Amino acid sequence: MFYSKKLNKFKGIKHCFFSRKGGFSKGLYKSLNCGKGSKDNKKNILKNLHYVSQKMSIKKNKLILMHQTHSAKVIEIRESNYKKKINSDAIITKVKGLALGVLTADCVPIIIYDSKNEIIGCIHAGWKGALSGIIKKTVNKIKKFNTKNKIYASVGPCINKKNYEIDLNFYKKFLNKSKKNKKYFSHKNKDKKIFNLRKFVADKLIELKVKVDHVNYDTYREKVNFFSYRRSRKLKQNDYGRCISVVRLI
Repeated sequence: MFYSKKLNKFKGIKHCFFSRKGGFSKGLYKSLNCGKGSKDNKKNILKNLHYVSQKMSIKKNKLILMHQTHSAKVIEIRESNYKKKINSDAIITKVKGLALGVLTADCVPIIIYDSKNEIIGCIHAGWKGALSGIIKKTVNKIKKFNTKNKIYASVGPCINKKNYEIDLNFYKKFLNKSKKNKKYFSHKNKDKKIFNLRKFVADKLIELKVKVDHVNYDTYREKVNFFSYRRSRKLKQNDYGRCISVVRLI
């Protein structure tokens, strides 16, 4: 389990970037796989989510997860909708007693906290969502509650730039959005570049005047602690687990 030093200073929230350790799943999914979309044994996934709920000191039905689709959709979780299926890649809430979770396996999990207005949020920031504006939409949705705010964000474990190899079509998508995005890419060879997803995401937060810290681990390289989509592809495995990151108001 990993924590943000900055967020740990606040008494109003509890958070955790969970590793893959401590769960019930076997094989490829060993052991804390929380991805319901994986091919893992469903009973083990539910046991894992129950374990997470216990660690976060909440009832298991109060752990809110999204059906993530690499979109730029943000949903506010209220007492009236938390039991419904949540199709989005970011969620925010002011409701105490609910915990918000995000699943990742190389993409960036972001935990957000507005300490002035007691609002929490989780963002699933893959390249598609990040490029489409998921971060700006989430922060702006929080700011709509009150123009006076103090927003903090912790950028969690994700794939390191050294291991994020991309092709030129990928590169062009970012340049078509803005020529300034060139700085997030480094040359590897004539057909490939490497992409700094962590910096791209962090800079988006900083541009929005959010105070940022990092829980800086490489999900691709650190196979003992994290699941990785890209690592599983390289090893020609037919599936992969998902780590969970969670935040709740106290």
